[in-house]
Amino acid sequence: NYRNEFGPQVNNLASIVRGFKSAVARRSKKESLEHRIWQARYYEHIIRNQPELERIRMYIRENPFQWELDEENEFKKSA
Repeated sequence: NYRNEFGPQVNNLASIVRGFKSAVARRSKKESLEHRIWQARYYEHIIRNQPELERIRMYIRENPFQWELDEENEFKKSA
């Protein structure tokens, strides 16, 4: 019998994000929104140094401009 030595996975980043996403999804269904709210996956990452932090900040600033090219974008304008 394997037992997780770290204990139950509650009140960590993954459980907080899961709870937030669940609440938003329930609210969107209640308000009859028909499109998906969330992409299927995300991942956690520990930022270990200043160059990595800057790279991530640049990604966050520039990524919204890539949305039109994203295959999972349900609102993408068809060419």
